[in-house]
Amino acid sequence: MKTQKLTLTVVMVAILVVMAYIPAIPLGPVPLTIQNIGVMLAGAILGWRNGLLAIIIWLLMAALGLPVLTGGSGGIAPFFGATAGYIWAYPVAALFIGLSLQALTRFNRVNFVTILLTIIVFGVILIDLSGAVGLHITTNMPLPKALIFQLTFIPGDIVKSIVATILTLTLRQRFTALSHA
Repeated sequence: MKTQKLTLTVVMVAILVVMAYIPAIPLGPVPLTIQNIGVMLAGAILGWRNGLLAIIIWLLMAALGLPVLTGGSGGIAPFFGATAGYIWAYPVAALFIGLSLQALTRFNRVNFVTILLTIIVFGVILIDLSGAVGLHITTNMPLPKALIFQLTFIPGDIVKSIVATILTLTLRQRFTALSHA
């Protein structure tokens, strides 16, 4: 693994940990958090391999009990509680965002709209659908109610997707300029 990619992967894990301490907004069984923007950025900036690696390392740290999840929580309980569906979707989202953007790059189709749509499909829709299924399974919330509950996250998730897209475009341009210097 190249030094730059390794460094960026470690920095992404650190960003995810720092995001755990940004206060969440309680919305019932699942709070509105900022950490999913880190998942979006991991796949979009690091690519599928290192983005997935960053998310797995972060989740392993959480499973070991380190306070790296929202509100400084950690341990195995969040992986099987109300937030389980979201947590289990995080590595998949980073993977698919990275793979999609890699394919778009090959076809020279990376722009604001394609990045935003990719992030919305995998960083919002996939995670929220998985979160609804997780709520249904872990809290016995009826699936239709769990799906409707996800609508409360959509406005914030769209804003996070736009921010992630802007950061991705900016950082990709900077890294490209650095690699050609």
